[in-house]
Amino acid sequence: MKKLSIVAAVALSVMPPVYAQQKPLTREIKMISSAGARALVDACSAWAEQNKQTVAIAILDWGGNLIESHAMEGAPMNAIDTALLKAKSALRWRRPTSETNKMVRSGENLAPTFMHDFPQPGALPIVVNGQVIGAMGVSGADGEKCAQAAIEAVFKGQAGSAGR
Repeated sequence: MKKLSIVAAVALSVMPPVYAQQKPLTREIKMISSAGARALVDACSAWAEQNKQTVAIAILDWGGNLIESHAMEGAPMNAIDTALLKAKSALRWRRPTSETNKMVRSGENLAPTFMHDFPQPGALPIVVNGQVIGAMGVSGADGEKCAQAAIEAVFKGQAGSAGR
């Protein structure tokens, strides 16, 4: 009889709590595809050309993996690295890097500098149905304007750039 009660106690202790049975244990995560990332790069490059600007672009998926990058002819040597750092910061803080920059400069929140982020304007998170699916960093000229124009052109109003 003692063996049975020990087995029952062990079985009860490893069973998931009741709330776990009532809530889903997984969720679907949307992520930007390679084709979506390439389309963003093409749209941002077209916007930059139209506005006589030279940019470099980095697109990350929701997990921070580099999906696509591009530097226009004449972009400085550090432009891709800068675009990548900006995209990482936008993804981590889930907000445009111009907002993060204002927080740091005002002293409201210095954590981005301690965390080795790059809170310089030029990157946006990409948000679909309230879920951050990636980020777009642009180095050079009007980076956030270029990223916003690309997101609007590619996702046609189905995506935004504020994940908070």
